[in-house]
Amino acid sequence: MSTHGGQPAATGEVPEQRRVLAVLVLAQTIGGAGLTAGITVGALLAEEMLGSTGLAGVPSALFTAGAALGALGIGRICTLRGRRAGLALGYAVGTVGSIGVVAAAAAGSVVLLLPALLVYGMGTATGLMARYAGADLAAPARRGRAVSTVLVATTLGAVTGPVLVTPTGEIAQALGVPRLTGPFLLATVAFAAASIALACLLRPDPLRLARSLAVALRAVPGDGAKSGGEGPAGTGDGTAAPTGGRDVAVGTTVMVLTQAVMIAVMTMTPVHMLAHGRSAQAAGLVISLHVAAMFLPSPLTGMLVDRVGRRWVARASGPLLLAAGGLAALAPADSVPLISAALVLLGLGWNFGLISGTAIVTDALPPERRATTQGVVDVGLAVAGAAGSLVSGLAVARYGFTSMALVCGLAALLVLPVVGRPPHRAPRAAAPTGPGG
Repeated sequence: MSTHGGQPAATGEVPEQRRVLAVLVLAQTIGGAGLTAGITVGALLAEEMLGSTGLAGVPSALFTAGAALGALGIGRICTLRGRRAGLALGYAVGTVGSIGVVAAAAAGSVVLLLPALLVYGMGTATGLMARYAGADLAAPARRGRAVSTVLVATTLGAVTGPVLVTPTGEIAQALGVPRLTGPFLLATVAFAAASIALACLLRPDPLRLARSLAVALRAVPGDGAKSGGEGPAGTGDGTAAPTGGRDVAVGTTVMVLTQAVMIAVMTMTPVHMLAHGRSAQAAGLVISLHVAAMFLPSPLTGMLVDRVGRRWVARASGPLLLAAGGLAALAPADSVPLISAALVLLGLGWNFGLISGTAIVTDALPPERRATTQGVVDVGLAVAGAAGSLVSGLAVARYGFTSMALVCGLAALLVLPVVGRPPHRAPRAAAPTGPGG
């Protein structure tokens, strides 16, 4: 096979894939700093402005609901205009939302805060939707690693954000706005820079190129069967990508379950710690470790997804989240090490569920149907997160953090019957055989 002109190389990937991944890595590294603003201080800001612990989950519910709207909109725009337009616009919307949160807190206006959090959430959807762009041109047996590359790029910014709660708070105070708005000031700069990077550099557009290659492949008599396991639209087993809804449903359900459990426990952990005398800085450290566990293991997870199998990794997410919920429930509220360990397991379980579920869904979709369906899938993730956030605040206020965390851990085991019995082996990438292979 040729290695130039948009044709797949011997590994099954087009040469443009490297540039696409490089640009996505750059944008995600920058934009990641803004993704955790709402997670880190959103609940604390709401508790301060609304004066109620029971309503502390409202901000997280709002920006995850916003993420649902954002995912739907980004998916639609990607379908019509390509990944570049959809992702760049998504981060631009997040910039507007971040500015709105800062303005609302400065004015002490709850009326402005709530819609601003919703718009901020629409922007955060971009961070997760970008993972699909990494898989558009990837060979089927390398999709897990492509998704993981984009996710791990988010780590640096996402982990740095919570640690900068105190420094950004001081900057916010110096500017005459509440200290808790500091992370949203950082999000404003990060989202704006990521939007500009994607708009200027994400060329060629990966989704448009994947569609063109799929059309060209179908136009060559007899070539589809030969190349189905290597081209961007193949499945890795020598056949064209399936279009059945069962695999889409399985992958979506895995991601929805792990998202709901992770959001519920994560959202209320800072509130739980502060209620028992720990500082905002300690809570920020725990969230930083959690976010690191959400993204940092991605290369290993991607390799496991590609080599061991999508469904094996999906099944493993359930017991990991159970262990996280159990440890969070049993850990003393003032024990930062034990709570940190619980949140690390929580992040790892989410990582397993997201990457395996993404690969299952992408395998089941041809390029022309991907963006719209993926947007709908991520709406499900956002809705699950919003529900988890809202219910977690009410559950903690009524039953306590311990009960909430334990129930969430047990609920994660539902992924086992959903995934069912996985096959023995996953499809593996063909070994490189050189330009003529």
